[in-house]
Amino acid sequence: MNRKEQILELIAKGYNNVKTLAEHFGVSLMTIYRDVRELEREGKIIRRHGELLLKKEEEKQAQEIDVCAYCGKASDKRLEFVYRLRGKTVCACCAHCGLLLFKELQGNEVQSCMTRDFILGNPINCFSAWYVVDSSAVPCCSPSAIAFGNKEDAEKFAKGFGGKVFDFESAVQAVEELMKRGQKVVWEVR
Repeated sequence: MNRKEQILELIAKGYNNVKTLAEHFGVSLMTIYRDVRELEREGKIIRRHGELLLKKEEEKQAQEIDVCAYCGKASDKRLEFVYRLRGKTVCACCAHCGLLLFKELQGNEVQSCMTRDFILGNPINCFSAWYVVDSSAVPCCSPSAIAFGNKEDAEKFAKGFGGKVFDFESAVQAVEELMKRGQKVVWEVR
């Protein structure tokens, strides 16, 4: 069995990036990159966000993409807000839409809401997260709202990229105010 066939088997087993494959074979990253490019040209794998996927896995993932209940965009799993209501799940593509969607969902017995910490990617509770609103970094919808697991990380991010740090309820209000046309936003220092 040649190395490209072995790479396909390893990707199926969870070796999903070039570095782990290079370590497995004891070869340089460049050698694996050449093999990966050939497998891509042959239509056997897809590279997406640094991850290697077998073609059939990529197609399966594309079918499972959630659409934002607020703006209709396809959701990126790294940014999405997932509300659990009694009997159903509602997804928003990012913190911006998730915060705006909260007002619409309030009468529907929201049981929980999860998102991911922007830096670490760890799952966090939306209601206890901290948000940087209206920074120069806009990973999805605008004005940006970015979730963090702790206030210190949010403050450091805001120091570098601008924006203001809010808890959940204040972030909902801040994004709503920013979305109103023609209204100047006055930030309260907390």
